[in-house]
Amino acid sequence: PLDLDPPFSSLSFNSSNKATMFATSSSTRLTKPSFVKTAVRSQTARAPVRAAGLKVVAEGASWMPGSTHPAHLDGTLVGDFGFDPLGLGKEPKALQWYVQAELVHARFAMLGTAGILIPELLTKIGILDVPVWFEAGAKVDFDFRTLVVIQAIAMGFAETKRYMDFVNPQSQGTPGSFGGMEGMLKGSGENGYPGAVFDPMGMAKDPTKAAELKLKEIKNGRLAMMAMLGFYGQAAATGKGPIDCWLTHIADPFHTTVASNPNAVPFL
Repeated sequence: PLDLDPPFSSLSFNSSNKATMFATSSSTRLTKPSFVKTAVRSQTARAPVRAAGLKVVAEGASWMPGSTHPAHLDGTLVGDFGFDPLGLGKEPKALQWYVQAELVHARFAMLGTAGILIPELLTKIGILDVPVWFEAGAKVDFDFRTLVVIQAIAMGFAETKRYMDFVNPQSQGTPGSFGGMEGMLKGSGENGYPGAVFDPMGMAKDPTKAAELKLKEIKNGRLAMMAMLGFYGQAAATGKGPIDCWLTHIADPFHTTVASNPNAVPFL
């Protein structure tokens, strides 16, 4: 017989030597026998502790707090915050195309934003001497027809290849289809993310890292598209570039705003 502390009224063993203990009083402080403590430690050692690596993610993040996501935006797309007020993506094929269109425009906008801000900033600090972005085209030694032809050939080729890859992913990597350079056109099998020479540092090889980078890309791309709209508006209202407008604003922030410009807000 085992001599147990008072809180345990009985101890019984089944055929597999498993102990079952029954407490007689919940108000009495329990003193666990040594074999119970050993068993608990053993179970704790076997169970992996994941609390330290727990990442809390807000579910149902929405572009407008309280809004309901459309049924076709179920959170599986990169950067899906439920924004489709006109219902343009209800058709699955249309949604796929709009996703690609947004991604391409986002990348162009990021390049355009850098191409506008950096030269103007370098000109301001005396490293370059170039005109503001909306006047830079006048300095190019191409007539309009030549520029159109170059654009049609260069962009036409790139966009045709992109569309063909959209219709049939990885079809542009067929051996012998592009003079031995088809490897860089093969793509990754996922539309919009070609990989290969377009990921020279291999930053997207890890799936978890790739998912994180995709989200950062589309967020920054959306911000860049809004910035481009702002640059267009600034140029029309002030005739200045964004760096110049920013310097003018911080020199007198209370009197140099969008509301103080009659071209920006004509009814004020």
